Amino acid sequence: MDTFQVKGTPKRGLLGTTLGFFFGFAAVSLYGPTAVNFKEAMGISSTLLGLLVAIPSLSGSLLRIPFGAWVDTTGGKKPFFILLLLSVIGLGGVTLLLHFSYPNHMQGMYGLILFFGFLSGCGIATFSVGIGQTSYWYPQKKQGKALGTYAGLGNLAPGIFSLILPLYLAHYGFISAYFAWFIFLFIGLLIYAKLGVNAYYFQFRDAKMSVVESKEEAKKLGQEIFPSGGVKDSLINSAKVKNTWALVVLYFTTFGGFIALTAWFPTYWNQFQGFSGVKAGLFTAIFSLLASLLRVPGGSFADKTGGERMSLLAMVLVLLSAIVLSITQSSVIGILAAIVLAAGMGFNNAAVFKLVPHYVPKSVGGAAGWVGGLGAFGGFVIPPVMGAIADSYGKIGYARGFFVFVLLAAINMFIIYRLLKSKPVAES
Repeated sequence: MDTFQVKGTPKRGLLGTTLGFFFGFAAVSLYGPTAVNFKEAMGISSTLLGLLVAIPSLSGSLLRIPFGAWVDTTGGKKPFFILLLLSVIGLGGVTLLLHFSYPNHMQGMYGLILFFGFLSGCGIATFSVGIGQTSYWYPQKKQGKALGTYAGLGNLAPGIFSLILPLYLAHYGFISAYFAWFIFLFIGLLIYAKLGVNAYYFQFRDAKMSVVESKEEAKKLGQEIFPSGGVKDSLINSAKVKNTWALVVLYFTTFGGFIALTAWFPTYWNQFQGFSGVKAGLFTAIFSLLASLLRVPGGSFADKTGGERMSLLAMVLVLLSAIVLSITQSSVIGILAAIVLAAGMGFNNAAVFKLVPHYVPKSVGGAAGWVGGLGAFGGFVIPPVMGAIADSYGKIGYARGFFVFVLLAAINMFIIYRLLKSKPVAES
């Protein structure tokens, strides 16, 4: 045991999870910009289209719960790798199906496309795994910055590819795009396998040291946060903390909303504002990139001002911008409102995960699973609701759908008010 050497550093741990999540999240970026192709080939309604673009978010949200909790027993690398592998299989399946069936033989393929889309979304589920894996590397006072960097840079994938994909489609075609993204994701799997590393405590446990010895040795190396039980214990213990569920609702609105709108905005810009595919991709990318990048400074601001106050400010921005988007028909005003909405979502996403290790320090993985999983479930729920509103109200329904975020923001502002009221004065 004296010859055992730990691997990695906090910086390498952060680099591995950030790159892994970036690649995992990239797969879902295909579904929004290519939704029209599926709709035309299969002749489906706007509601079914909304379900199709949202299906990767179902696996990407629900699988975050058990896989996030699994971090508290393994350290994260194994569940992270498995999720990326499943995503590679899903994206490869869609690619093969399109190669043999698109465009003239897609009738009756809707269920199979949904299945492969479900598998593709497993890459999104790496988020909660990475949150836990990263949290165990860093002390409490650096959680906001570390997690903001991880989530902010990792979340850049949908925005970047929303910008690139329409250009790629125009030059190389629909099926080629899926093949290219499959290769990209496979390369990401290999990169994470090389760079991903667990925090010190889990390395000592893998080396057969006792729990007590592993904690003592890890503390000497600077680790502050440690798990308190297995997967089941982590989920149960974190579920018993009532504020875990407050964070779930907050995250449902802004990260679930972020995923939902990254998939839905191409349709909104194209069908409601009349933008071309490339232009719709550009403005979707602006929204997605801003919401992602602002998580980085948002995490640092949350360290300084407190996660609750940052979240409250963010919800005000979400509320106001959603009101504007739901009533305006002006493309210029719509673009400006989308930018403000991106800021609100980015800031709140950073604030929420600043609060996770604060409220649930003994079960970070489990809490990250609940918050990341059920919160991201908004990415699955919201697009079909917005699609149903569009079906009911016609063209203006693409704008009216944003009223969903008005309602959610109002609910969240009440929740944050309650969090602030219950917070001890010494911590405020």
